[in-house]
Formats: sequence, C-alpha cells, structure tokens
Amino acid sequence: MITKRLLFVTYHDDTFNEGISYALDLAKTMDDSLEILMIYRRRVLERIGDMMTVVTYAEAGEHKTAREMISEDYRRRESDYEEHVALLKERGRKSGIPVDVSVAAADTISAVKNIVRQNSRIEMILLGPGIAADNAFNTKTIKRLVKIASRPVVMMTRQSRQTNAA
Repeated sequence: MITKRLLFVTYHDDTFNEGISYALDLAKTMDDSLEILMIYRRRVLERIGDMMTVVTYAEAGEHKTAREMISEDYRRRESDYEEHVALLKERGRKSGIPVDVSVAAADTISAVKNIVRQNSRIEMILLGPGIAADNAFNTKTIKRLVKIASRPVVMMTRQSRQTNAA
C-alpha cells in the first residue's frame, strides 16, 4: 500500500497537464501516489479585488471557492474543469498511480504551504513547467518555498526550442 505522496504543482490554465507524464513516472519510480495541486492564477487587478476573500478561504482549507473560480474561468474559455480533473485521474489510473487533485486560488507559496501542512505524507514537491516559466517565480521565491516546505523541491522546465539555421 502506497503511503507516500509526490506533490505536482501546476497552473490551471492551458499548461495544466505539461509535465504530468514525468510526474507519474517519478511517482511510480518512487513508489508514491500523486497529489496534483492546480493553482488558479488570475490577472493582478482581478486578484487584488478577491485577495482577502481568497486568503480567508485558503487558510481555512476551503477549496470549494477555488474550484468554483476555476470552473467559472473554464466556462468562459468553453472548457470544463471536471473534465480536466477526470483526464488527470484517468492518466494516473492507466499508469497504476493513485491521483488526487486539489485546487487553490492563492499564490503558489501559500498554496503549497497549506497543502503540505494538511498532508504530512507529501515527501517531495515537483513544480510543473508552467510554474518554472512564470517570471514571478525566481530564485528568491524558490528558496522561500524550500524553506517553508521543508521537503525537496524539484523544478521542471520546458525544453528550449532551437531553430535550424541553414
């Protein structure tokens, strides 16, 4: 029975499944289950208006509001949140890895801090390529996350695309 967990952190947007294959392979290699944390990020001006509400719900461990915000955003883009969650869980099932999906409508550091506090079985944090590509996520932020999480943090990056000059 698998008792350890690998936490894969990704944004809810179009990049939500980038790196999932690697996360599943790593979880299988480590004999872990996979917890996926989808971070709902909004434009800065939208976030300022909701900041106090979101922080209150996040600190209380209330994920319903985050799910509602993500679902609404998906509806605007004519997509379905539940469909994406089902896709992630199905990929895990096909790989033989138990997958749980959590959501947060907070900054990455706060969201990871909250989920690690709630789940002591998480032994490693894997940041998806979308997180790594975010300009707001720099060396200082990574160091802060490592200190707060007190677990190994691995950051995935996108493979650079090279053009062939003839």
